[in-house]
Amino acid sequence: MIKKIKPEDLRIGMFIHNLNSGWMEHSFLWPRFLLKKEADLQKIRSIGMDELEIDTDKGSDVEPRPMPIVEAAEAPAPSLNPAPAAIHYSTSHLEELATAKRVQNEANEVIQNLLMDIRMGKQLEVEHVEPIVEQITDSILRNQGTLVSLCRIKQRDTYTFQHSVSVATLMISFCRYLGMDRATIQEAGIGAILHDIGKMKVPNAILNKPSKLTDDEFGIMKSHVTLGLEILEQTPGVSDVAIQIVGQHHERFGGSGYPRDLKSNAISQLGRMAAIVDVYDAITSNRVYHTAMEPSVALQKLFEWSKFHFDEELVQQFIQSIGIYPVGSLVRLENDQIAVVIQQGGTGLLHPVVRVIYDIRRKRHIAPQDLDLSQRVGEIQIVAAEDPEDWQINPFDFLAMEQLRA
Repeated sequence: MIKKIKPEDLRIGMFIHNLNSGWMEHSFLWPRFLLKKEADLQKIRSIGMDELEIDTDKGSDVEPRPMPIVEAAEAPAPSLNPAPAAIHYSTSHLEELATAKRVQNEANEVIQNLLMDIRMGKQLEVEHVEPIVEQITDSILRNQGTLVSLCRIKQRDTYTFQHSVSVATLMISFCRYLGMDRATIQEAGIGAILHDIGKMKVPNAILNKPSKLTDDEFGIMKSHVTLGLEILEQTPGVSDVAIQIVGQHHERFGGSGYPRDLKSNAISQLGRMAAIVDVYDAITSNRVYHTAMEPSVALQKLFEWSKFHFDEELVQQFIQSIGIYPVGSLVRLENDQIAVVIQQGGTGLLHPVVRVIYDIRRKRHIAPQDLDLSQRVGEIQIVAAEDPEDWQINPFDFLAMEQLRA
């Protein structure tokens, strides 16, 4: 039975059903879990909510009763490939930066030429895509955050091409985090980089319209999925994985997507992943009719939308894969300093490595200093994400600096 209780009535052994707070206000990855640690109990009470919900069928009631705390009482684990406990980078962000920029530039050029060939009626040649997807995969394996952070930089007039590369990069990163094998990652990357190929059969006047589409225009735009599948059907050497991603990236977990109105697990796992990645990149990009959201805001939106549109467990895995504060995010620390996230940390989503660059109290830039917040837990923490425009700071200017002594 679901029961509302006061935070002061919360006890070890209770099963949390709903914290009644936005996920950005707490550091728990899973919204439902068995409370087993005193530290977690105090953390929940510190959030400041008026009440929360417990499930007395899965944990202790307000009236204590003997109940062993066993693993079976925990929230069921997602049926996904096991993710590594920690991802170790073979290169630093700075070491990978030059290579990642080259790979991104080459990928943008390859996909732009490929998509323009499709618009001109030429045959899709998958062999031109495979080498660049391999290079993206290699860069992600060396240092995931570097190429992912570069993909946030796009030009409005070339959005379609750059979006394809970004979705491929994010998809490869997501697959890597979930522990998929190299062959599957490669095929998923090809599907992701081709996911919008059908848009080349959509009139430019609709594709690049700077205002809201009419119902008829939106119907034409939606046809890009079917058009993309038709292109792939005429292309030798395209894997079933790639076809799933192209055909299902606009399906929605609750059944409101297109073109087939698929629902829940009728959508393949890779199709569900592609839907998440596609929307995340779209809402964090500047387009002709949309101003980019900051990554932390976009992740919160994905989390909220997962109740209706996305696989909630996969959304949580995606958030974990890139961090609540992805590389390149601007954040405020509790000591009133502004910092840029330069790498994910080793002890959770809320403790990345940051580069401190601005003192709010003194209203001035300061000599940059790197802090690994995973080594400073309890000493200093992030209190909010910041909009770079509010501070007239370009975070990416500070990602190309030499690693600084903490």
